[in-house]
Amino acid sequence: MAGFAVAAAVVRVLPEKTAEASEDPVAARHVFSEEVAAKYDFHYGKEKPFLPSNANTDTGEFLDPKTFPDAAYCGHCHQEAHKQWRQSAHANSFRAPWYKKNVNLLMTQKGNEFARHCEGCHNPLAMLSGTLTKGASQKRPTDDDGITCTVCHSIKSVDRRGTGSYVLAQATVLLDAEGKPIYGKVPDADILAHLDRHSAAVMKPFYRTTDFCAACHKAALPRELNDYKWQRAIFLSDEWQNSSFAKQSPLPFYVKPTVSTCQTCHMGRDVLSVPDPGAKEGKFASHRWLGANTLLPTYYKYDEQLQKTTAFLQNGVFNVDLFALEDGRDGQATAPLGTQPFRLRGGDPVTVTVVIQNKGAAHSHVPEQRDMYESWVQFTVKQLDGAGGEKIVMQSGFLKPDGELDERAHSFTNRLINKEGTLNDLHQVWANRVVPYNNTIQSGRSQVVRYQFRVPEGMDAGTLSVTAQVNYRRFNQHFINFGLSKGYVQPVVVMAQRTRLLRIGQNDAVSNDPQDNPLWMRWNNYGIGLLDAQQYADSVHAFEQVAKLRPDYPDAYTNIALANFQWEKYDKARVSLEKALEMVKSAKPGNATDTSRARALYYLALVERNEGNLDGAIEDLKQVAAAFPQSRDAHRELGFSYYQQHKYEPARQEYEQVQAIDPDDLAAHYNLAILYRRLGMKDKAAIEAAKFADQKDDPTANTYALEFLRKHDEIAAESVPWHVHGDLDVGAAKAGSGR
Repeated sequence: MAGFAVAAAVVRVLPEKTAEASEDPVAARHVFSEEVAAKYDFHYGKEKPFLPSNANTDTGEFLDPKTFPDAAYCGHCHQEAHKQWRQSAHANSFRAPWYKKNVNLLMTQKGNEFARHCEGCHNPLAMLSGTLTKGASQKRPTDDDGITCTVCHSIKSVDRRGTGSYVLAQATVLLDAEGKPIYGKVPDADILAHLDRHSAAVMKPFYRTTDFCAACHKAALPRELNDYKWQRAIFLSDEWQNSSFAKQSPLPFYVKPTVSTCQTCHMGRDVLSVPDPGAKEGKFASHRWLGANTLLPTYYKYDEQLQKTTAFLQNGVFNVDLFALEDGRDGQATAPLGTQPFRLRGGDPVTVTVVIQNKGAAHSHVPEQRDMYESWVQFTVKQLDGAGGEKIVMQSGFLKPDGELDERAHSFTNRLINKEGTLNDLHQVWANRVVPYNNTIQSGRSQVVRYQFRVPEGMDAGTLSVTAQVNYRRFNQHFINFGLSKGYVQPVVVMAQRTRLLRIGQNDAVSNDPQDNPLWMRWNNYGIGLLDAQQYADSVHAFEQVAKLRPDYPDAYTNIALANFQWEKYDKARVSLEKALEMVKSAKPGNATDTSRARALYYLALVERNEGNLDGAIEDLKQVAAAFPQSRDAHRELGFSYYQQHKYEPARQEYEQVQAIDPDDLAAHYNLAILYRRLGMKDKAAIEAAKFADQKDDPTANTYALEFLRKHDEIAAESVPWHVHGDLDVGAAKAGSGR
């Protein structure tokens, strides 16, 4: 509904204002709210009617859903927006049968009031109208509209807590001449005659910010839901804020030229297919909110939405690199693959190293706690006979006849384990106790995945085809068997793929393939993956290759320092950081140079603090915070450095700045509890101490994780940072976990 520059839409003019618009809305709302309150279960107290959701209304009263015009009403003029919205995940946020079965499972096991945690985002009108209570009907006229137009466009404010952290006001589509809201439906002709007042009623500047989306696309599992403790769930906005896309932190490995928000990627401007007065220059901010939901358009036969979603998933999110090949017979390694000659012989045990780079998503893949989503690496080795025939030599990450994924596949997922040490296999987040491992790839980072196979004995000539690809489908088969029907087939999207042909005998070096990143970046991504896998010596070696290939690239030395720092080789880290800063001084000023300087200063500050030079660390961190005022890491480390000097007031200010960026920062809770107490602010200290106690990890929960992993050898290796997929014993000792 943004930007009403064109009014030449095909409209149906309503003859007169409806009853909703002409009655006294304030009095009517109060009467409605009192009637609901008389029968409502205030499970968490009358002052908190909507917990476990953080959502609220502008007056604290319940909202009558009848006062919210439906999407069809908005569609009179906004035909393009309505068409796109109808096929979106927002429009279908409640009515999808698999979602309803999951939330019904929660209500059956715990009670209707606990579903407020879900419906604050999936069905706001149902929750804020008071229907999520004992005895109330769970079939409502507004259900099929899910998150409808007037929900998003009636949000008055948001904050950074997530889990529905918005305030919803009564819907209004037009302001009067004095700027006061006119409630309910008004004739289309009145809106078209006062587009400025319509825009003022339905658009607010913060709608274009990431915080607006974060109100729901950030979530936690609070004690009120699980009767246990606060747990992290999905934190897309935090991941974005720490990524190169946000340009709010100097720490990502790569630098983007411009800022990209949620809206940049998920609301790109589309060419109109039907009239819409919200368009600018024939284009409209997409209300499809393209993401990764391939099941909704499949199930409801929204062919256009499925086609666009598939294209979105395949639009440069990943780079797949068949990076290295190691011959287990003689220990010779070729890396990066294609740059050096090598020989293959029949019977050779071979290890192929695959590097998966998340380069196109501003958050993790798949987002944290998405335990029932499914994305994995499919690795296949085929023997080609030269006449079009082929024979599979080795494969990992295949789908079985019943639709279940190969249990030993490398998956970008996590697991939710309950207090019995068993899997919460139907997304029972309310019963979660621990996540035993998390194999999702953060934005801008890489994973190293290794596969072993043996060249067929007696194969003296011919070719092997080696393919690695990243696959995605919305849900794992077990969940969809529950949510829809047993054996239901979902679309599988190949998000990225790379194939190389390996000849038996001599393989010569070849020029860099257009599918591959530049050579220095191949080494860099490999080094990033090794760093995350805690292979520090090899990571240093990889980053040293980057420095040789890019002598003008100061971040190569910062990366070497980072690996050495995590390896606790602080002297070597300092040398590399000083080299990086020296290079920055002579570099051309600009976005990348400024980021490189701040990044090197940040890690230099950590080295200096480790050496006892707190003054030097503080000076460096102050420069980082000045250049990147939204860097939570800079403020957090600066606060800790002040704390070590017993400078409690500046330390308090820094940790409060961290909380302004992320209200759930655990270090901020802990240190503010101490700082407030030492500054005589006992009430605030008690609040922060209570939050820390609730949000810190439960050390006893690791028992549940170990119990689960002991019983599931097929996935236990996934919890080890460095492991190998395959049935050979070659390299098992080096890998730490042979498979």
